[in-house]
Amino acid sequence: MAELHQTPTSLCCCRKSLSMSGARCVGDSRWPSEASGLGSPRCPLVDVASASNFRCFQLRHFHLDLRLNFAMKEISCWLVLDLLPIQPGVNTLVLDSHPSLLIHSIDCKVPMDSQEEPVSLTYRVDPFTDYGSSLNISLPTAAVKPGRLIQITVRYTTTDGPAIWWLDSELTCGQSHPLVFTQGHSVCNRSFFPCFDTPAVKSTYTATVRVPDGVTVLMSASRSSYSKQERVFTFSMEFPVPSYLVALVAGELQHVDVGPRSRVWAEPCLLSCAVKKLGGSVEHCLGVAEELFGPYLWGRCDIVFLPPSFPIVAMENPCLTFIITSILESSEFLLIDVIHEIAHGWFGNAVTNATWEEMWLSEGLATYAQRRITTEAYGEAFTCLETVVRLDALHRQLRLLGDNNPVSKLQVKFESGVNPSTLMNLFTYEKGFCFVSYLSQLCGDVRRFDCFLRDYISEFKFKSVVAQDLIDFFLRYFPELQDAAVAQREGLEFERWLSDCGPPLCEPDLSAGVSLIQPVQDLCDLWRTSDPPDLQTLMTFDISAWSTFQIVLFLDRMLDHSPLPHDVMVSLSNCYSSLFDGLNAEVQIRWLQMVVRNTFYPDLPRVRAFLHKHTSRMYTVPLYEDLVVGVMKCIAIEIFYQTQRRLHPNLRRTLQQILFQTSNTQTNPSSPPPPIMDPSPSTPPPNSTHSPPAATVTVSTTSAGTAVAIALRDVNVSA
Repeated sequence: MAELHQTPTSLCCCRKSLSMSGARCVGDSRWPSEASGLGSPRCPLVDVASASNFRCFQLRHFHLDLRLNFAMKEISCWLVLDLLPIQPGVNTLVLDSHPSLLIHSIDCKVPMDSQEEPVSLTYRVDPFTDYGSSLNISLPTAAVKPGRLIQITVRYTTTDGPAIWWLDSELTCGQSHPLVFTQGHSVCNRSFFPCFDTPAVKSTYTATVRVPDGVTVLMSASRSSYSKQERVFTFSMEFPVPSYLVALVAGELQHVDVGPRSRVWAEPCLLSCAVKKLGGSVEHCLGVAEELFGPYLWGRCDIVFLPPSFPIVAMENPCLTFIITSILESSEFLLIDVIHEIAHGWFGNAVTNATWEEMWLSEGLATYAQRRITTEAYGEAFTCLETVVRLDALHRQLRLLGDNNPVSKLQVKFESGVNPSTLMNLFTYEKGFCFVSYLSQLCGDVRRFDCFLRDYISEFKFKSVVAQDLIDFFLRYFPELQDAAVAQREGLEFERWLSDCGPPLCEPDLSAGVSLIQPVQDLCDLWRTSDPPDLQTLMTFDISAWSTFQIVLFLDRMLDHSPLPHDVMVSLSNCYSSLFDGLNAEVQIRWLQMVVRNTFYPDLPRVRAFLHKHTSRMYTVPLYEDLVVGVMKCIAIEIFYQTQRRLHPNLRRTLQQILFQTSNTQTNPSSPPPPIMDPSPSTPPPNSTHSPPAATVTVSTTSAGTAVAIALRDVNVSA
């Protein structure tokens, strides 16, 4: 997900069929399931985003030996892969790689043969797509036999790849020490280490990291230790994970324990604030989640807060969630993000989508689980309010994209060259959530569905699945529903849920949130008239007592009706702008978007002040996109030149594309920026015409690029 705003170009990318057996690196269960499923034969899996021949090998384990060089902004690396060939006659190992990796040497040895010296191997790097290349390694014929372990060692150096973000001290919160972090989702980690960069493959790993004095290193690992004398950190992940969940951060970091299995990490200047904001919520929500979905499998549940340059809002790296510091301003949004990433401990990390074309299996289930946790911990009304905000954003995006856009499917089909990161949109979260909610509704009892999800995790933990695995398990778990043919219920067929474009076929009942939602709608109705409402009527609405999500919903719905008459904007400013000044950035950015879209010059100084203060992608890109569309483009350029030195180079390039129209994809800023992490909520969707089945429509680089541009204005994304 690093550089989500990039629009990939079409380059060569093969669509390879995956073998029906042997591709797993963990366990020996069938993949995919042998159950019949929806009455049609199972098609071979494909992973259009991987150049590797992972189906020919079983990855048992890998080790990384890293030496970080902050001055050169590079990492000197050794990678050791323990591989078990599973097909005869395979003499080439193909790994996903990236042009930014400088390969120095590759050798092979057979661990069982103690007399054998490592053999130097020949290799070549071939183009694959604009987000990676293929590393083709010739293997010695005598050493490669099915079932015989081989060890491949790759020596290489990282340079300027999309997975690795080097921050000069000026770009950190403390502005005194540099920092580096990695971001692997979806296909970026191939620029961190050569790998089978597909969610279908999971393995354990270990790492050794050498750093200068004063640098603390963290990784997404279950165990760690530190040798002060040698300045070496060692890590071990004892549970199998896909490549994209391997993560590292190194810099001036300190921690405070906030529970028996969780601690908060941050730069010293932020640590007390982060701890105060989180309090005991991490352990509390972990406990609620365990009651719902079974034991937490990962041991540690630590959180590290990263500087505003972090390209997304949050990332569910196992044992170590990454969260952007910018979200600390909003306690409610922070809480939802933390809970969502906790939910990924079960859905996404323990059980993972086998291909990126079914990302909803991670995000849709995690969103459902998040809302079950918030319902149990904070009440159904709060959950319904948050859901309405997100579903509003989903329908807003549908209005912009159109109901027949293929990115609105749950089962998308990529064209060659499409970067899976561009499909991190509202549909994977909210349409997926609606489908899971529908399955829960079919059970007739949410507690029964909780038990189903608990057993689903137990059945598939540490494995990668396709949608058919989930559906087959669901129908076997509830045989009475299978007998009732619920999968073929007219208008709500499971196949239509998965392969139709457009809005969800149905949405959950959110009436439990009416006490929080209806006052917001009533106030919107007052302001949507041609004349400003009278003061006495407005005094019945004390929005200073509203929650952040209520104010966000109000501003989002007012943004939907922009432009507004000038006298209405004057009254809105007189009533609320001073109040908004004292609230968090999630509220402020929406009000400022209203200011820009309505060309309301009296509040323009607030726009300037906001963009001078905030340097994160989530709070800059939406405002700049609005500014360049209207008559305020010259003001946007002026602010950019005044602040550009405080922006990460990747964000600087994105804003230059917006300001000077150097990007191939033009964005259309007619929607609010929204919340963090996952998107969604609203009233039932209007009737829509559904597109043909998935096989007839694929996602092109153009449609994917347009969708991600809209998605990132509509909601700040977290994995």
